[in-house]
This record gives sequence, C-alpha cells and structure tokens, in this order.
Amino acid sequence: MKHKFHIIIFSLVSFLSFAQEKNYKETSINIPTKSVTLKGTLLTAISNKKTPLVIIIPGSGPTDRDGNNAQMKNNSLKFLAESLAKNNITSYRYDKSVLSFTPKDKTLIDSLTFETFINEAKSVIKYFKKNKNYSKIIVAGHSQGSLVGMIATHNIADAFISLEGAGRTIDKIITEQINKQAPFLKDETASVLSELKKGNVVEKFNPMLNSLFNKQVQPFLISWIKYNPQQEIKKLTIPVLIINGTNDIQVSISDAELLHKANSTSELVLIKNMNHIFKEINGDINENMLSYTNPNLPIMKELVNSITTFIKNSN
Repeated sequence: MKHKFHIIIFSLVSFLSFAQEKNYKETSINIPTKSVTLKGTLLTAISNKKTPLVIIIPGSGPTDRDGNNAQMKNNSLKFLAESLAKNNITSYRYDKSVLSFTPKDKTLIDSLTFETFINEAKSVIKYFKKNKNYSKIIVAGHSQGSLVGMIATHNIADAFISLEGAGRTIDKIITEQINKQAPFLKDETASVLSELKKGNVVEKFNPMLNSLFNKQVQPFLISWIKYNPQQEIKKLTIPVLIINGTNDIQVSISDAELLHKANSTSELVLIKNMNHIFKEINGDINENMLSYTNPNLPIMKELVNSITTFIKNSN
C-alpha cells in the first residue's frame, strides 16, 4: 500500500507542476505590415480580467521571436515571455521581418531600412491597440529593438522598456567596438561612418571591414545612423524603464545612464552580473560568450521582477 500511495502522490505533484507551468495560452499570430507579414507568438496570461500586454521587439540581425538566430540559441526572449506570463502579464514577440524573406527576395532585403523596422513595430502596436483586449500596452525593445521601440512607441503605447539598449548613435558604438577588437582599423572605420552619416555611399575601404560596410549594408546603416537614442527617448512622455546588466559586453552601463539622463522621469535599473541576453555571469568573458549558445540557461529573476513591478506601478 505504501508503494502505491507514493506513486499516487508523485502523480499528483507532477500534475500540479504541469498545471503551474501552463498558466498561459499560446497562440501563433501573424500581423500584416507594409513590408511583410510578421510571424509571432502571443502568450496570454490566464486571468478573469484584462491583463497588460508587453510587445517584445528583438535585437539586431536575423533574430527570431525567441531571441535566437542561426549562429546562437539562448532562448532569452522566450524565457522572458514565459516568466512574464507567470506574473499575469501577456506578451507578444515576433520574428524579425528578414526571416520571412527567401534568397529570391534579394531586392526586398536590399531595400530594408531602419524605418522598415520602426513601421513594422508600429503596425504590431496598432494591431493590439485596436482590439482593446488589454489593460495597457507596453513596448519592450531589446538591444537594437530598444531604439526601434522608443520611436515606434511615441504617442501610441502606454509605457516603454529599454532592455540593454544603446544610448549613443550606432556610428559611435561601431567605432568603439572596432577600437577594442582591431584598433588599427579604428581610423578608417570612423572615416567610413563619417561619410555614411552624411548620406554618402563609400566605394573603397579596407577589405577587412567588408562585413560591416558592404554595399548591401550601407543603405541600412545610413538610415540607422541618423537616429540618436537620447533624443528619441527624450520625446517620450509615458512611463519609461531602462534596464542594463553590469556584465553586458555589448552595451555598457554608461549607455543606460545616458538614456536615463535624457529622460529625467525614467526609472533606471542596473542588474548585477546580468549580461546582454539576461543571463547571470559570475565568471570571465568566456563564460559570458558561452551563454549566448546555451538554450537552457535561465534568465535572471531580478529582470522579471523589475519589469513586473514597473508594469504594475505605471499608469
């Protein structure tokens, strides 16, 4: 009898654990935009009343709704969405539009600009705002998505969250990164970026910089470089939360502080030992880099707690 009793108890515990994990409804939702139909996932928190909705905008590159791409899988945005659901917060996250293109769509890929991403984000916000199913709509942009989000959010969302977002224009970020990795290319990098900032395409440069400045990329950089995060976040009159990890090797704490200074009513949260993809790093840069390809490493609870508190307190 004791043996059977233990089996029953174990089954009950397993059932309860499963029920606790599934405290949300998962739905695939595709949203049409002028450029492409965005593919995404809505995690609806199960509640008797309207819940807040967080629209999660991914970072740079061909990043999907989970925060992954072909080179790295870390599930950062997936874990964030699931953690928010456990706090009774609904979320929608989507794949970058470039993932919807095929190799035959070269013309469409070449025509992508930073404004394309902004307009796509606006379409997502308006889509959910129109159905009026949520108590409030919050936009959370990660990395490059921070700048996209703060521009798209203007006048149409209820609050904004910058997650590891840069506080300077992209030319300054690129020059800084090149100086750290290949200092001998810094001056030429700065020279090319100076021309791009004027709207000029650069034909000749060191072949070692081709991945940064090839002809396909330059029009996009020209459109991106003109947006200053400090100026854009200053325009927001809604509640703003700025979050940065102290172990972010891509975006420094000083960037978060610049954003906070630009918007004096914003809230700044610096999370100790958190890196760019929300994971806890207590070791060296090797541990930090390895986390980018670890899909099982959880995100930090402090991140979720900070976002949850902000959303519940923002009006």
